Amino acid sequence: MSANNEADDRVYQTVVNHEEQWSIWPLERDIPPGWEARGKTGSKQDCLAHIKEVWSDMRPRSLRQVMDTKS
Repeated sequence: MSANNEADDRVYQTVVNHEEQWSIWPLERDIPPGWEARGKTGSKQDCLAHIKEVWSDMRPRSLRQVMDTKS
């Protein structure tokens, strides 16, 4: 069985960086520099569902700002 098919019972948290890009991170591990916890803690599926709800524009923040000033 591959790692993707194995049960993952770890607790995750949703994290976001300065470019407003989202990811999940295991709760028991230190969050990497440049990222902060925001939004949801729970199963992998719950955290990914939260990100799907809140991250509607995949462009980095800096790109959105440049594109907004040109329109």
